[in-house]
Amino acid sequence: VELVESGGGLVQSGGSLRLSCEASGFQFSTAAMSWARQVPGKEPEWVSCIYNDGRTFYSDSAMGRFTVSRDNAKNTLYLEMKNLKPEDTAVYYCAPGVNVATMRIFASSWGQGTQVTVSS
Repeated sequence: VELVESGGGLVQSGGSLRLSCEASGFQFSTAAMSWARQVPGKEPEWVSCIYNDGRTFYSDSAMGRFTVSRDNAKNTLYLEMKNLKPEDTAVYYCAPGVNVATMRIFASSWGQGTQVTVSS
């Protein structure tokens, strides 16, 4: 399993970013995929997941601002983030799974993540 996140950056509060996660080494099209984020010294926080049938779920903090999607032809997961807030600042990771516990099954395959920094 290999996961490569990209698309992070520095944005002002209220700005937008689109994260991507390129996946390989497993059958992406049949896997539920999640995004999680982590700030130094804290446990990862689950953000969103999308099942293989397209159902999506979001954390309370992400609901209404973030949109998760997938392109099975490209083995790629996306996270569209709008109205970003300083508290969204974190390293964002993707992995198969529906929550942090199941994402951790693939912890050895987590990529470097992509840093999102939101300035106030």
